[in-house]
This record gives sequence, C-alpha cells and structure tokens, in this order.
Amino acid sequence: MTSPIAFIDLQAQRRRIADKIETAIKRVLEHGAYVMGPEILEMEKQLAQWGGVRHALACASGTDALVLALMARGIGLGDAVMVPSFTFVATAEAVVLAGATPVFVDILPDTLCMDPQSLERAIKAAAQAGLKPKAVIPVDLFGQPADYPALTAVAGDLLMIADAAQSFGAKLNGKPVGSMAAMTTTSFFPAKPLGCYGDGGAVLTDDDELIDILRSIRSHGQGKDRYEHVRIGVNGRMDTMQAAIMLEKLAIFGEEIELRDAVARRYTEALADVVETPVVISGGTSVWAQYTFTVDDRDGVMKALQGLGVPTGVYYPTPIHMQPPYAHYPADPQGLTVTEAKRSRVLSLPMHPYLDAATQDRVIAAVRQVVGAK
Repeated sequence: MTSPIAFIDLQAQRRRIADKIETAIKRVLEHGAYVMGPEILEMEKQLAQWGGVRHALACASGTDALVLALMARGIGLGDAVMVPSFTFVATAEAVVLAGATPVFVDILPDTLCMDPQSLERAIKAAAQAGLKPKAVIPVDLFGQPADYPALTAVAGDLLMIADAAQSFGAKLNGKPVGSMAAMTTTSFFPAKPLGCYGDGGAVLTDDDELIDILRSIRSHGQGKDRYEHVRIGVNGRMDTMQAAIMLEKLAIFGEEIELRDAVARRYTEALADVVETPVVISGGTSVWAQYTFTVDDRDGVMKALQGLGVPTGVYYPTPIHMQPPYAHYPADPQGLTVTEAKRSRVLSLPMHPYLDAATQDRVIAAVRQVVGAK
C-alpha cells in the first residue's frame, strides 16, 4: 500500500533538524527571556541580511506586520490603500484595522500578481470617490515578487508596502525581496516557505527613522522608558521561542529554496502540455509557497485527484471583494475580470522541499491521467 501524500510536509523538515530545535528551545527555557530575548535580535539581523536591508522588526504575525507598517506612516481614516483582491484576506483586513479604505485592484493573467494598469485606474477612482490615495500593497503571490518596477512607476509618491508573506527569499532582477519597497512585510505562519511553530511575522526597511517608529508601535507606543508612551501602539511582539526555532530554519532556508525550485521545475516540465503551468516574472525567482496551475473544470479535476490520493488546495476560491465584509469597498472601475476568471480555475499541488522523486512521479502521473481523460 502506498503512503499518503502530504500537501505540505512540515514533519519531514522537523525530523531533519529536531535535535537543533530541541536545543534551541531548551536554551530559551534556561535563560528565561521569553519575550524579546536575545534570539529576537539575532533573527532580526539575519532577516535583514536575507532581505538586503539594514533593518528587520520581528512581530507577532504577518497581519500585525501589515498593520504596523500602515500605522508607522500614519495611514488611517479617509486614506485609500490599493490592494489585490486575489489573496488572503489579511492584506485588506490590515487596511481596515488601520482605519483606512482598501481599494481593490485586478491581477495579471500570467503571474497572478497586481496589474499596473488596473492599479492606475484604482488610484484615480479612489481620488474621484473623495479618498486620499496613500499607499499600495502588492502581494507577492505564491512565492514570486510582483512587478515592483512597473507598479512603482504607476504609484509615484504613494507609499509602497510589499506583502511578501509568501515570497521571502525570492529575488527580482538580482534584488532580494525586502529591498524593493519602502517597507516589506512577511509572515512566518508554519505553512510558509520560512515558518515558525506558531504565528510570527516581520517588517523590513532601510529607513533608520522608520524602524524606530515601528519598534515603538510594536510595544504599545513605548518611548525610551517602559512606562513612557509617545504614540498609539499595539502588543505586536514575537515570542523568543519562535525566534529560536526560526534561527535553525534560517540555517537551511537557502537549501530548501533550491529544493522547492527543483520540484517546481519538474512539475512544469512534466505538465506544461496538459495544464497552464505557473509563470514566474521575467528576471525573477520564486520560493514556491504554492505550485498553482490553471485548468478548466477545476473542481472536477480536484475531486478526481483526491480519488487518486493526491491532495490539492485552492488559493483563493472567493476573492476578497466578493466576501460580505469587503463587498462595499471600491475597486478598479473596469472590474476585476481576471481575478473573477481565475478563482474557479486555479489549483495547487503538493509542494515542499522534501517531496521525493517517487512522490513527484505519483502526483504528475495522476494529473496527466485526470486532465488527459477530459
């Protein structure tokens, strides 16, 4: 009997570094600095190096990272922030939590990242609606960077915040994710390419003044003294235990990116003639948070693959602008046609660094059998 296929196999990685993880956790238990301990500072240093910037700020989640970034620039009531709808809800949710208005932007049909032309229309529509366009949050969907040069040209003086929850470790034109926007946020949710054993996130920036503001907001708006508060803040700190775990994962992260890319290349080579395989932006790399292809009769394909023992995922079946809490917010006046077309055609295959060749063969054979039979 063949073993079940894991969609994301976190246990394979855990088995590889279990002894190092246990040592790291024991070290935290012994020194007792459970919040903002020394591992936090070391992790922030390494994250900044990976991102090609001077500063990284660890925080409690990827959602907190977005909220912190918006608060640090005073974005709130009456301000418009352009976001894609084809993403996880946190991107728009953070805008609302900051008191601002999300304005939804369509995606490109190939990379599925934010469309610069749609962004231009959304900015104009926001201004015409009486809002003040203040920021753009592109999402680096499924592991690759959005087209930051093109988006920045459209955005002009608007604040650019890169939502790199899925792409940390990737590059565009030789520049690492983390260095292409005024601020970059990321998530360390366990299923991410770089994840901890709980929730966690980070904000990266090259701005010396901005990092001081972010640090203050992260700890209740704290000033130089613990009980001095100079601004409104949140409790957005990351636990030391998670940082200790992250340090061990960062030690193997580069190798894991290469392993993910090898799986993705094999999938693409084997499936390009039967489905629309993912497209990576020219000059870019992907860390393959998901391997997402496009196919007709997605739901039928998904059900048939399940019957063959191949797990799949759908990211995202209902775009944010189609969900009740967000349906009243403005969007590109020409509509989000690509977003709405893709929602019923995207399907993600098992993807993780430890997907061996035999399991890849099973996945590939199943997809070819199912799609070829239609």
